[in-house]
Amino acid sequence: MAEQDSLTEAPSIDPYKFLHISPNPDGSLTRSTTFPCVPASEQLTGSNSAQLALSKDVPLNPTNKTFIRIFRPSDLPPNAKLPVILCFHGGGFILFSVATQFFHESCSRMASHIPALILAVEYRLAPEHRLPAAYDDAVESIMWLRNNALDISGGDSWLREYADFSKCFLAGSSSGGNIVYNAALRALDLDLSPIKIKGLIMNQPYFSGKRRSGSELRFVADPILPLPANDLMWQLALPLDADRDHEYCNPLVGGSQEKNIGRLQRCLVRGYGGDPLIEKQREFAKMLEARGVGVATRFDAEGHHAVELFDPKKADAFYKDLKDFVCSCCALENDVVGK
Repeated sequence: MAEQDSLTEAPSIDPYKFLHISPNPDGSLTRSTTFPCVPASEQLTGSNSAQLALSKDVPLNPTNKTFIRIFRPSDLPPNAKLPVILCFHGGGFILFSVATQFFHESCSRMASHIPALILAVEYRLAPEHRLPAAYDDAVESIMWLRNNALDISGGDSWLREYADFSKCFLAGSSSGGNIVYNAALRALDLDLSPIKIKGLIMNQPYFSGKRRSGSELRFVADPILPLPANDLMWQLALPLDADRDHEYCNPLVGGSQEKNIGRLQRCLVRGYGGDPLIEKQREFAKMLEARGVGVATRFDAEGHHAVELFDPKKADAFYKDLKDFVCSCCALENDVVGK
């Protein structure tokens, strides 16, 4: 009853208008986002000499129009070997790109701060490509990285010169964190040698369920992620006729990968107290711990969903958490993929 009362009292929100999308007759979306996109910048010039990282786009699967934007620190010393972080952007599976300005800039800062090679994956969006398409693209990016480590077809020059393939990570925010979890489970039974996935970074991972959590009800009209918009994104992303207790949305229901959960690499799970998803994120971290997964949690009492993209102090704390986690994982010995 409390759930229904909270939903009734919430202001009326048109989720399509809120998300700047409109449905087309063929099931696709017209996206009218106000966030600009920026190109990769492979070389320093006089006008951008202060940039923290260089970047370039390399194809992943031309048929699917997927690619990877590689970021490397602009001031690397000779013979430097860096951890490699496959990174997946947020947007509820339906919005944004590796080229979206705030995500591009965040990846640049991550590359410089850790330092690391950041490989941002341009995965397919729903509803044109419903889940598990994004997970398939993520696994394909992991295999692409493996092939580069094997130097198949020559490999990418930046990876050949700067990558430490024994120190690889998967990282993502919001829906990107969901992708990290689901892709990591799928990769456990693949032969990834010679790369080693040392850890999983899930920042505000995007999960839900049919049962409303307390934080979803408290923040039903949240200015960043109101409940009607949250529900619509899941409706557009999940397989047709699936509900929010599908395993892609609710990791607590088990599902086809349940037996593999305890084999996952070390995990960092982050969240903010003002995020409607915070209680699901806490439940998720506890579930991982109960399965025997090594979990580091960083739950900040203050902050909203995606706050680190817009608040410099929260961004600095985010990059510090990532650096600390990467360094701690790299320091461990006898850490193997698919334990």
